[in-house]
Amino acid sequence: MHLVLAIVTGLLTIVAPADPLVVRTDTGQVRGVESGATRTFNGIRFAAPPVGEDRWKPPRPPETWKDVADATKPGPACTQYLPDSAEDCLFLNVTVPRDAGSRRLPVLVWLHGGGYTMDAGSLYGAQRLADQGDVVVVTTNYRLGVFGYFGLPGLVGSGDFGLMDQLSALRWTQRNIAAFGGDPRNVTLAGQSAGGMSTCALLTSPAAAGLFHKAAIMSGSCLLDWPPGGLIPNQPAQTPYSPLAKTEADGAAVAESHGCEGPDALGCLRRLPAAELLKDHQSFANHLTYGTPLLPLDPAKAVRRGAFHRVPVLSGGTHDEMRSFIAGVAQHKPITEERYQEFLRNAFGERADEVAAKYPSRDYESPAMAWATVTTDRSWACPTAEGNRLLSRRTPLYAYEFDDKNAPDVNRIEAPGLPHGAAHALDLVYLFELSGVEKSLDPAQRRLSEQMITYWTTFMRTGDPNASGSPRWDRDVVLSLAPDAIRPVAHAADHRCGFWAGLRS
Repeated sequence: MHLVLAIVTGLLTIVAPADPLVVRTDTGQVRGVESGATRTFNGIRFAAPPVGEDRWKPPRPPETWKDVADATKPGPACTQYLPDSAEDCLFLNVTVPRDAGSRRLPVLVWLHGGGYTMDAGSLYGAQRLADQGDVVVVTTNYRLGVFGYFGLPGLVGSGDFGLMDQLSALRWTQRNIAAFGGDPRNVTLAGQSAGGMSTCALLTSPAAAGLFHKAAIMSGSCLLDWPPGGLIPNQPAQTPYSPLAKTEADGAAVAESHGCEGPDALGCLRRLPAAELLKDHQSFANHLTYGTPLLPLDPAKAVRRGAFHRVPVLSGGTHDEMRSFIAGVAQHKPITEERYQEFLRNAFGERADEVAAKYPSRDYESPAMAWATVTTDRSWACPTAEGNRLLSRRTPLYAYEFDDKNAPDVNRIEAPGLPHGAAHALDLVYLFELSGVEKSLDPAQRRLSEQMITYWTTFMRTGDPNASGSPRWDRDVVLSLAPDAIRPVAHAADHRCGFWAGLRS
């Protein structure tokens, strides 16, 4: 009798199903959490803590672990102006359909935005995206601000530590995603704002070859640039990328400000508390560095030369990108007609009158609205269109513009005479549960969200966003995504790109 029981017990042990919430990675097992139609594995360490002597060094592989690691809650965000952020922050999160099994589903690796100085991968809930699209979604942290983009002469990796972290997350995905039901041969790299700029940069990075097979760039074209005062008043002209010499000069100035000079300058800086360096955070916004082994060329120049990976690309932005930025400016000091004319002179010099004639404030609700339209067209819409044109010469490209004027205002920045419209980042709630919360959408907006998820995940699957039952998306058009209609639009005419091209010549 005892023998029979032993045999039966042994057989039950052999055939007992594996726990679907436990997955083995190359450094150890993790236990996730089930939520509705998906399973999420949060806070998986993909690199060693970049602290102490590893501050401003390339990411190292993490130590292996023996026990099953808890993956039911996110790791901390990378150091920023949040109380629960930390330098030990190189964690990622994986969301999969509950029945993913070993089906080898398409994979999205998502790079968050935040101006290279804020935000975290864990703030982008991907349950709806994974469930409806039947895909695997990886959201990742990467070092930010002074910790991610600092440089000094002689420092290996100057200016590109955040980029290195993103590459490390992509390599982790290649090694491990099959264990979660994903296909490492079908990875789409995507991001919005700084994440889109990073995606575009990685499209030009030799080190990223083979790590992803499609790219989605949202409000982050390689060709974005802002004239003097075009992003923030009294700031110089800028682009998302910085030459190595500038990054190193800015780093040397930071070191001097902390009294860290001479042969031990780097050691001195590494001994400083993170909180002491945080005041230098904004000095390294939009500071992803080129002229380096990871980014030999300015990504804008690389796109113009055709020096980028030949993968299908989905690329676009929002119709009213700058409105929230300009609302933030107007909150501090109203934008009067006088101030609008001052902004035009600072940005465009002797050609300011031409811009004023093309965008007279009387044609808009307010001078603030006129300035928001100028900066949207000049710095976002038309550079994105030009970047898309250049990319499309050599690879399949699908261009879009999000245009829901009544999208939930996740930016929560308002100013008189400046309705938020389809502002920067307002498209995100149509793909993600931001901060883990699903925003309330009306029926038409819900249909738009479902359609966007269908487009994005079909593109992930095949390199072409078109799916049965969806409005046709051709490669030679810009598709407007709005609740009332999804249709091609005259994007260049709407944003006066011919005028801006002439003004630049």
